[in-house]
Amino acid sequence: MSRFGYLPHTDEDRAEMLRALGLERIEELFVDIPPSLRLNSALDLPKPMPELELGKHMEGLSRKNRHLGQLVSFLGAGAYEHYQPSVVDAIISRSEFYTSYTPYQPEMSQGLLQAIFEYQTMIAELTGTDIANASMYDGVTALAEAALVACQHTRREKIVVSGTLHPEARRVLQTYANGQAIRMIEVRHDGGLVDTASLAASVDEETACICIQYPNFFGGIEDVREIAELAHARGALLVVQTYPIALGLLEAPGAMGADIVVAEGQPLGISLSYGGPYLGVMAVKEPLMRRIPGRLVGETTDAQGRRGFVLTLQAREQHIRREKATSNICTNQSLCAIAATVFLAYMGKEGLQELARQNYHKAHYFRARLLEVPGVEPLFDAPFFNEFTVRLSRPTADVQRDMLDRGYLFGYDLGKDDASLEGGVLVAVTEVRTRGDMDEAVAAIKEVLAQ
Repeated sequence: MSRFGYLPHTDEDRAEMLRALGLERIEELFVDIPPSLRLNSALDLPKPMPELELGKHMEGLSRKNRHLGQLVSFLGAGAYEHYQPSVVDAIISRSEFYTSYTPYQPEMSQGLLQAIFEYQTMIAELTGTDIANASMYDGVTALAEAALVACQHTRREKIVVSGTLHPEARRVLQTYANGQAIRMIEVRHDGGLVDTASLAASVDEETACICIQYPNFFGGIEDVREIAELAHARGALLVVQTYPIALGLLEAPGAMGADIVVAEGQPLGISLSYGGPYLGVMAVKEPLMRRIPGRLVGETTDAQGRRGFVLTLQAREQHIRREKATSNICTNQSLCAIAATVFLAYMGKEGLQELARQNYHKAHYFRARLLEVPGVEPLFDAPFFNEFTVRLSRPTADVQRDMLDRGYLFGYDLGKDDASLEGGVLVAVTEVRTRGDMDEAVAAIKEVLAQ
């Protein structure tokens, strides 16, 4: 083993490469880097280990992680524990899908193109829009890209953002806005829903779009129709970030006036996986078809009249002139998109509706049980889908630590993002939670709050 650890090159290999470059020492490769920027000491790493010892060491480190097979989770806030049909992994593990690369060539693999075409079709139907692209990186960057689409389409440079959007989404939007010289106005919330009076006062003839979340970060269900009318009355677009499972029960945003609908596709058959990779969903109404970033797969016929699929639009800078490009998004999440396609096809309309109903009823049951516990009060009372807020009588971090010791991930601490919400917790319930899970969690929180 060389002094460079597990790198495969021998000293002789390195000497030969240096000779080919006309150099004597590896350090000569870095002469263009100023000495003040170089690390002038050895890396602070432990000594190399034999392979068997290293394997045991890594296993020991991995045991420090706790996963959802060991914990009962009521944590959501953007990533959710949902039922994953075994057929999803069975299909996407096939080599035709699992090893496929990002689609570049218009006439590439018909199987992959057809799968993406089916994905686009299902997403458009689910969101109540006309066209979906072939997927994006994740839900939050899809939202930011949607805001850019609105600015380009309207030729305006102001976006109005609801304070009920996920705080991380708002931060990403602000980062995009700063880089594009876009003015971002944030509107406060009132009782867990966007303050429509403040929203109306913030939207004017310079506004490109309003960005809202449905259901919102606090779980509340916004009045999409009213907000769409407000936006359109001033020539602005409405961008809605949604939760795809909720659309099995709630009206589709596109049917209520949303011009662009985006989502995090992780709930559609994709595991939590400690944070990714996930799936960015974007769908638009037809007038925005040539503005949508990424790729679109279309259906066509070949010279013999046979049905086929082809990449039809790629409005990104690698394919068209940079000044005409919608975005510099240069890839998509095709494997995750296929997982979502398999999930939606497997569940079907009735299955998705039943899934949504279970989320809704279980969340309402758990909230009612929690509010029976001394020291638990409602934070907001807006209608909700499967996430809701409560306020605790003890510091949230202490309660979450004690609940974790008992095997529960108890929600998202709202005080981390907003000091006025200190003591508030965002709780999520999905179809995987049983009545027993919830009743036992109620007993545990009662003990914790009594300490």
